[in-house]
Amino acid sequence: MATEPDTDPSAEIDVIVGGLDDWRGERLRRLRTLIHDAVPDVVEEIKWRKPSNPAGVPTWNRHGLLCTGEIYKDKVKLTFAHGASLPDPTELFNSSLGGKLRRALDLREGDTLDESAFIDLVQAAAEHNEPT
Repeated sequence: MATEPDTDPSAEIDVIVGGLDDWRGERLRRLRTLIHDAVPDVVEEIKWRKPSNPAGVPTWNRHGLLCTGEIYKDKVKLTFAHGASLPDPTELFNSSLGGKLRRALDLREGDTLDESAFIDLVQAAAEHNEPT
């Protein structure tokens, strides 16, 4: 018997992360923690549900979309909505580099992440979204 999905986006993200029993779950869990460390009042949402991905895509927002977290077979991808406008002095972005708006960070098994630089990037995304 199918149950209705939880309507609390954070709880739904808990389910998504908990359902990944390999390195991807651990990676997304850590990234999520770092996002919350960077922007304590971040709002979690689920967007873009479709038949091929009924769980949807975890997103983190503060005065607009900061980033999305997508799970692929070989990577965890965080796409920053306004990444092209953000400072990235340590060159964390390694995907979607040709676009005029977004940038992404693809992390594969065994990749290391400069967590301090990642926190700075998330904070810059939040600052970018601040109302003027």
